Amino acid sequence: MAEEKKMSAVPHNLVLEDRRLLTVSGVSDVDSFDEETVVVFTDLGELTVRGSDLHINRLSVEVGELTVEGNISALIYSQEPMQKGGFFSRVFR
Repeated sequence: MAEEKKMSAVPHNLVLEDRRLLTVSGVSDVDSFDEETVVVFTDLGELTVRGSDLHINRLSVEVGELTVEGNISALIYSQEPMQKGGFFSRVFR
């Protein structure tokens, strides 16, 4: 059986400028964030941004855009399907 390609409603783009400023479109929710890790849900899966001195400058879930500033060292997509629910739904399984 052929694998179906999921079409996202909002285009998903990543723009990384000088490893200091990241703009992400197609963001549906922010799972967690601190100065070293930002985890967001996109239409194409979970995206983890790692680095140091990370700050979320702009977040608009209505538009689906996120801007992160800091020393960005890694952008990692999860291989697992996106899980629905928040923090507590994962804790109390």
